[in-house]
Amino acid sequence: MSEKKNDVFDLDGIRLLVELMKENDVSELDLEQSGSRLSLRRAQSGFAVVDAKLTPACAPVAAVPTAPAPTQPVDVPTPREENAANVKTIKSPMVGTFYSSPSPDAPPFVQVGDSVTPDKTVCIIEAMKIFNDVPAELSGTIVEILAKSGDPVEFGTPLFKVEQR
Repeated sequence: MSEKKNDVFDLDGIRLLVELMKENDVSELDLEQSGSRLSLRRAQSGFAVVDAKLTPACAPVAAVPTAPAPTQPVDVPTPREENAANVKTIKSPMVGTFYSSPSPDAPPFVQVGDSVTPDKTVCIIEAMKIFNDVPAELSGTIVEILAKSGDPVEFGTPLFKVEQR
């Protein structure tokens, strides 16, 4: 069995740890594996990697900033949402930085009024220097873009409103 499958310091391993922390209401976690160390702390406004000392075999981990606490509830219904039960929200699947386009000079993946399919990439989330495509996972029309390029996002941060077909 390869060590990679058991490596809690890969992106999937860290995602799993964060989900387990949320599910079990754990606020801090310190791990050490093969000379590498990772400390996670859950604040009220999100997660942050507070300490990471990795061996050369591991990819470097940078601190992931948490978004500031919102001044109003995140899921404030819009007038369109109140009248349409078929408006769904695409949420961030991870902590990272939201990017609306593949590069600063490229057009955005989607704009208000664009049609999307489940496999259509709607944005990129950068986490620990890894750029992750985020698919729409539903069919419909983009009715609202809730995040700006460069915004820090957390697990479950609303990114887009989509009117399903």
